[in-house]
Amino acid sequence: MDASDLLRSSLLHLSDSSLVRTTIEKAPVSRAVVQRYVPGTDVPHAVSAAAELRATNRQVTIDYLGEDTLDAGQAAHTVDTYVGLLRALRVKDLSQFGAAEVSVKLSAVGQALPQDGEKIALDNARTICEAAKDADTTVTLDMEDHTTTDSTLSILAELRKDFPETGAVLQSYLHRTEADCRDLATAGSRVRLCKGAYKEPASVAYQDAEDVDLSYVRCLKVLMAGEGYPMVASHDPRLIDIARALASRHGREPDSYEFQMLYGIRPDEQTRIADRGHQMRVYVPFGEEWYGYLMRRMAERPANLQFFLRSLVSKG
Repeated sequence: MDASDLLRSSLLHLSDSSLVRTTIEKAPVSRAVVQRYVPGTDVPHAVSAAAELRATNRQVTIDYLGEDTLDAGQAAHTVDTYVGLLRALRVKDLSQFGAAEVSVKLSAVGQALPQDGEKIALDNARTICEAAKDADTTVTLDMEDHTTTDSTLSILAELRKDFPETGAVLQSYLHRTEADCRDLATAGSRVRLCKGAYKEPASVAYQDAEDVDLSYVRCLKVLMAGEGYPMVASHDPRLIDIARALASRHGREPDSYEFQMLYGIRPDEQTRIADRGHQMRVYVPFGEEWYGYLMRRMAERPANLQFFLRSLVSKG
């Protein structure tokens, strides 16, 4: 394990540390810095960020932060927040033709509940998908740690019977993902390919960054050769160039796939990609539960940690 892999492992461990979380959340300068990555805590903040991105020809997917919900009331609150968000996007003319969609973690809408969690999550996801359909947009199911992969893909299959445009997320660091790509690279399927941001054991996931990248390329080849709609979630210039080359090799038009990046990461490159005529979508998180999200973003790209620490010092 090299230094970057060790740093990533440490950051993923910190994402579960309540002591570190409390320390960072109470630091007077933290919230101002976090706003680079999380534009706010409520629906108006998310809608405002979406409007700014759409003004520069970037598309949007919005995530209401939260996961591993063990309270049915909280799961219902999350559903209500998504429904309100989709209504607000429709009113502002931001959601039409999928220009602004939503990303949903199933564990935030009941998947982790001790009894009938999968059924509750499916029912709740249906409600969100109905609201998205009314807003002329789509839903993408975020992928979480490997213990939820089979359940998430099962719920995806059920949702796609009524909402075939529902998107999936696959993570290249899992050994199984190339096979999952083959299963999902079908007509009408939308698949976001990312590297993965959870601490996973070597029995199920590649541990070395180079192996994760190699897996990402193998998965990209499958998706670009398939009949679905690949969503290339990466900030890595090498992988972006490879994606472009593969799309060209398979004769794909610019509207038959898209690039995705996180809010606050490489914004100038985001606009450059959009200005070149490519589909560029930005992942916008909002809500109070920003700590775990932020730590995983730091782990995905250690350069983000350097920016965060410099910002804390400069704000202090």
